[in-house]
Amino acid sequence: MIPESFIQDLLYRVDLVDLIDGYVPLKKTGANFAACCPFHSEHSPSFTVSPSKQFYHCFGCNAHGNAIGFLMEYAGFGFIDAVRELAARSGLQLPDDQAATPRQGHQLQLLGETMTRAAKFYYQQLKVSEKAIAYLKTRGVSGEVARRFGLGYAPEGWQNLAVAFDDYGSTNLQLAGLVTAGERGRLHDRFRDRLMFPIANQRGEVIAFGARAFGQGEPKYLNSPETPLFEKGRELFGLPQARAAIRETDTIIVVEGYMDVVALAQYGIGNVVATLGTATTGVQVQKLLRQAERIVFCFDGDLAGRKAAWRALENSLEVLAERKSIAFVFLPDGEDPDSFVRKHGRDAFHRLVTQAMPLSDFLLRELSGQCDLGSAEGRANLIAEARPLLVRLQSPLLRLQLVKRLAQVSGFSQTEVEELCDLRPLVRAAPPRASRQAPSLLRPLLRLLLQKPQLASALPIESLPDNLAEARAIRQLCATIGAAGESAPAYPVLLERLRGNEYESILRGAAAELMHEPFAEDQIDAVFEGAVGQLLESEHKRAFARLQEKVQKLGVSGLSSEEKSHYLAVLASGSAGRRSGAGSQGAI
Repeated sequence: MIPESFIQDLLYRVDLVDLIDGYVPLKKTGANFAACCPFHSEHSPSFTVSPSKQFYHCFGCNAHGNAIGFLMEYAGFGFIDAVRELAARSGLQLPDDQAATPRQGHQLQLLGETMTRAAKFYYQQLKVSEKAIAYLKTRGVSGEVARRFGLGYAPEGWQNLAVAFDDYGSTNLQLAGLVTAGERGRLHDRFRDRLMFPIANQRGEVIAFGARAFGQGEPKYLNSPETPLFEKGRELFGLPQARAAIRETDTIIVVEGYMDVVALAQYGIGNVVATLGTATTGVQVQKLLRQAERIVFCFDGDLAGRKAAWRALENSLEVLAERKSIAFVFLPDGEDPDSFVRKHGRDAFHRLVTQAMPLSDFLLRELSGQCDLGSAEGRANLIAEARPLLVRLQSPLLRLQLVKRLAQVSGFSQTEVEELCDLRPLVRAAPPRASRQAPSLLRPLLRLLLQKPQLASALPIESLPDNLAEARAIRQLCATIGAAGESAPAYPVLLERLRGNEYESILRGAAAELMHEPFAEDQIDAVFEGAVGQLLESEHKRAFARLQEKVQKLGVSGLSSEEKSHYLAVLASGSAGRRSGAGSQGAI
């Protein structure tokens, strides 16, 4: 668990403009910076970064966040990785890393440097290897594409890395998975006479290799073992190179082989990544869904391809969110993406992706194929097979659609399918429609508190109405500010503390308004006092309206002595008429 104080210190140190400008070129526009939004396609800039507030907002797609949020949404980092990246930029050391000892941190750095040096060595060997160059030419791979992916060649022989590493016998090379010991303890290169595919992390740093044998060599593909740098189930080949094309298409194509990624890139299809010789994991799917609305898995049409697709489906159910989609392409027998695109061309492959089978269709097709739907037993078995999948599916709307289709196919009713699968009802009664209200006075208060959090201590919380979401958002915001103690946190810190809170969208909306219409610093206290005065006046009106309602039902004698004194005092002041009409004014 990373301490909140560390997150706060980190966000104070990070310059969001510098961070985002390293990924998306920004232009100065008044007090802020702007660019075309990296999260959706647009021709005119609506993506705005505030250097004073240290947050970004897109007025086109409503993308919004701080430095941590940007790395998570744009670069696909997990929370911990995003914090670690920002800490490295700021020269800070994670508290967890401190607990792990400086020696371990230094070792990771050395391993990273080792992998970088190995990648450069293999790349240089490719440039002078007639065998490797000839092979790439037969596969239609140009020098430009080879450079883009950093392809290399591991020469024949047992200790070629000794040329690049004077300390060949050091444990770092073994720990990195580059060198291994034989039965007699003699060290030798793990990769020999193979085409090398560097596997990079989110930051573009080489952390592992995939290696392909030439001809009929076995095994055909040999991967780096798992190391302190590399966890196979979390990484994907080609993701750093695909990022720009992913943003442009909002689609990620997942294939099985390294050469498939390279071959498709050669034909101008850049939004492609590959799994690393294992079944697609939920972590990989989640990482990809952070960066695109749609994932298309492209597998061979044989039995092995269908099994791989089914494992991908199973591991996607728990991470598939609303407004995201997953689909499947099955290539003709004997074809893989590499051979298909070379034989049929780019347009034909694009048509396959466009017409990909949705996850729901693939799921129902596979389950129906396992059951005899012509018999009662088969239809009952269909529901039994579907149950564990429906329970895992986290997208309520998609689950509802599947339930309806299963009901049609099986002959059960929708309610019966839900009961048999132990599913909670997905459709809830709509809340009563709220009456139309006048423009809220609470919105300016939200903006004031976001611009100057110190004002929270002077806000009469008890005067806020109980029935409005904005009022509850203000209460939550004030509580968060108060929990920080004497040093009121800036908005980026508040945003991080309120991440996932039910009022986060309200606060983001107010912050976006503040970006374009900030309060003048020399006037903010006066504006706040005026807003508080209106808030108190509205509370007085609501209180008097409640008294009037009680008088109408019970008479003046039904009031308590305190209520009677207040009621009579208001009447005597001559403002009863104004206050009695408070219910129609909608001040809050």
